[in-house]
Amino acid sequence: LTGHSSSVWSVAFSPDGKTIASGSDDKTVRLRNLNGQQLKTLTGHSSSVMSVAFSPDGKTIATGSLDNTVRLWNLNGQQLKTLTGHSSSVTSVAFSPDGKTIASGSLDKTVRLWNLDLDDLLARGCAWAHDYLKYNRSVQDGDRKLCDDVGTPK
Repeated sequence: LTGHSSSVWSVAFSPDGKTIASGSDDKTVRLRNLNGQQLKTLTGHSSSVMSVAFSPDGKTIATGSLDNTVRLWNLNGQQLKTLTGHSSSVTSVAFSPDGKTIASGSLDKTVRLWNLDLDDLLARGCAWAHDYLKYNRSVQDGDRKLCDDVGTPK
């Protein structure tokens, strides 16, 4: 399989085994079928792509780059999110088996865990904001109940 203009650092199969993703020094990720036909080129990183991983459901691709970021993409090549927090190059990415967490490893000597479970993030955010919404006098009455249906204490 050819197409990258520089070294390839990482390859991954989709969970169904029908798509291959490859990350390269040319700052791109290329998606191909097993016949070698290029399906998409993912562009957006400003440096080499060192690691690629498919989510367990095969709908999302995570990439780690020397630009210190983890990026999430859909299969149409659209960038969904950029995760920042590493102070050095991201050299490895992996999804948890349930697809709700990404682990990233970096030259900054850390592993970061990124929570993708939006329901959990909303519940934690509402738990944090609960007292503010309930007791702050500057909050309008209608906004006091923003988190009531999110599972926060009442």
